[in-house]
Amino acid sequence: MATGCSKKDYEEQVAATRDARMAWWREARFGMFVHYGLYSQVGRMEWLQTMENIPIAEYEKLAGTFAPKPGAPREWAALAKKAGMKYMVMTTRHHEGFSLWDSKANPYNSMNFGPKRDIVREFVDACREFDLGIGFYSSLMDWHHPDGWTCAFDTEARRRFTQYIRALNTELLTQYGKIDILWYDVALPMESWEGWDSLELNQAMRALQSHILINDRSKLPEDFGTPEEHIAATDRDWEACMTFNGISWGYVDSEQAAPYAYNAQRILKMLQNCASGGGNLLLNIGPTPDGSVPADAVMPLTQVGAWLAENGPAVYGRQSKSTGWPVAFGGNGVTTATCSGPNVYLWNMIWPESGEMGLGGYLNTPKSVRLLRDGTPVEFEHVGHRILLKGLQRTAPDPHAGVTVIELCFDESPRYLFGSYYPQLHGGFDRAGEGKI
Repeated sequence: MATGCSKKDYEEQVAATRDARMAWWREARFGMFVHYGLYSQVGRMEWLQTMENIPIAEYEKLAGTFAPKPGAPREWAALAKKAGMKYMVMTTRHHEGFSLWDSKANPYNSMNFGPKRDIVREFVDACREFDLGIGFYSSLMDWHHPDGWTCAFDTEARRRFTQYIRALNTELLTQYGKIDILWYDVALPMESWEGWDSLELNQAMRALQSHILINDRSKLPEDFGTPEEHIAATDRDWEACMTFNGISWGYVDSEQAAPYAYNAQRILKMLQNCASGGGNLLLNIGPTPDGSVPADAVMPLTQVGAWLAENGPAVYGRQSKSTGWPVAFGGNGVTTATCSGPNVYLWNMIWPESGEMGLGGYLNTPKSVRLLRDGTPVEFEHVGHRILLKGLQRTAPDPHAGVTVIELCFDESPRYLFGSYYPQLHGGFDRAGEGKI
């Protein structure tokens, strides 16, 4: 990509290549976020330096005791692969300003202190070993750099600091081969893309790696949005980034965090919400001080991975967004759905103990209905705008998380209208769904 473009020309160039660059990401749907840094040693979340007003000189002492065990990133990647995740994003440098690589731009790094190792290199190697997409989280805010706050009102400080940020990201995109995602965070204290020189910065980064995906946190829209700690579908590509416990991105004691941590069912519900809205789920872990995976994350992610191995088509791939007729996304209150092409995947969160249930609003008949996990046929009838499922076993067939997916296969993308027998729900369509009353 050419540098020195106007904002309009740059955004047109980015848009022209977006579909090709985003293709793998839109198929992936599920990734692992990893928040790891000096703060992990304290176990009181990643913002403790500012939340507790710890002086910089005092906080710097953590650099000397930072001791990730050999192979820690490989442990993260192995779990991500087992969980059915397709890519990872790691905090190469969080707001504390400590770089986890051999940085010439920032001497405050893991080669000069603590482990005397390049943790980013270990992360990249682990991702490649397990065939996972590679994402670099890169904070814009920096609590350690002397220009990290004066840049907001001092012209020379702003020039130095934006050059520093550019140098850091240039190192990341030139020292490790092909990188898939550049994930910026917290554009403070400056409040505009002009203040950050984001137009020049991102053109330079794309010139280094033309395939790179960039998120929206440098004050430019770039490739995808990043709702945080909530799932909110938008008209563009988006990725919900979620903590594992609703408390902290960084490590907190696993035993105490366990009652708040997501179980497999909650993770699957988030995945369903993301896939049905055309988005991705980036689910975080905060490794322990030595870099081990926190104990409360292991079993839920292992269960989710076993579930995805059998039910992956309900998540992976270009899921259709739930935008109403003619897209079919009909559940029945205790079920939800995703839809890919002519197939509807009905996620049964609550299994019908009676052995039967109905789905309303489908205007055409499926050619077959089956359990997604093993292909077991499901008896059904299509009566009016109702699909009646019959002869179901009395307990949920899914052995992993109790979430059983039923696949409804149609010859073409099904026509669906929620509550089609009840015109007051949808502006007055009659029961045939063909006109106004």
